[in-house]
Amino acid sequence: MTLFERIKKLSKEQGISLLQLNDKAKLGKNAIYKWKTQTPSTDNLQKVADALNVTADYLLSGKKQKNETTKKVNIEELLDGTAMLTDRDGELTDSDRAALRALISTYLQSTEGRQRLKKYSNMELDDNGGNGDD
Repeated sequence: MTLFERIKKLSKEQGISLLQLNDKAKLGKNAIYKWKTQTPSTDNLQKVADALNVTADYLLSGKKQKNETTKKVNIEELLDGTAMLTDRDGELTDSDRAALRALISTYLQSTEGRQRLKKYSNMELDDNGGNGDD
């Protein structure tokens, strides 16, 4: 399987198109499609690997690594999901979002929160304390 075929397969498994993946990885227009015939730069390959939550080595070889990258927690996505659990027709006020963001961030930064997150979801905090501001 080629690099392009592996990327295409992974994106399909994750329910995103190659164009969406291209945007998610913040690459130039149709960059991934060019990889059918061109070799990507190391930086661009890593951007796609991060967007797919796999290692660049996996994209190149298809061999799973013991320490594959884990998905990063995006608190804003959590808040969007939480909004649907309220009786407010899926809408949270800005103050609700701020309060929940602080609670989630504080919990996930605690030792117990980090351990549970890793144990039950194979996720970890992003580099900004879990707020999703990549």
